[in-house]
Amino acid sequence: MTADAGPARPGEPPDPDMPASDHSRPHPSEPAPSEPAGPDVLAVARLARFLERACTDLTLAQYRVLALVADGERHASRVANALALGKPTVSASVETLAERGLLTRAPAGDDRRATELTVTPAGRRVLHTTEAAMRARLAELLTPDDAAAVADAFARVQRALDARRAPTR
Repeated sequence: MTADAGPARPGEPPDPDMPASDHSRPHPSEPAPSEPAGPDVLAVARLARFLERACTDLTLAQYRVLALVADGERHASRVANALALGKPTVSASVETLAERGLLTRAPAGDDRRATELTVTPAGRRVLHTTEAAMRARLAELLTPDDAAAVADAFARVQRALDARRAPTR
């Protein structure tokens, strides 16, 4: 540790690009404790709740699990990692989705502890219906031009998130 290393989040090494005089300030990527959430963060949180109300066949957590499996993620542990959720939380969603016939579980190759997840045709229909309902909710909020701009921004966010989870695949 160098003398001029700045503050770090708990469990992280100090930031060498931040002078030691800034030790009392939070990490540069974190708002100061007295600052309210930015409009972008608050809008995303509100949007999640707004979209969740469009999900009549799935909870938002179930949607997230089903969408990742449909996107090719076939192992519950990797789904948990990609969604930053605990394995028990994902297991509960997987159990419910399997009971409803929306996805199947099968042994994964030689590892008898691991299971492979697959979305069923019924699961794909529910996923399609849910996504259409969420898009309709978005259309209530935005003009077509704004919707295109938001879709473009979210596509960039999705690529960045995918890049972060790429090594776990």
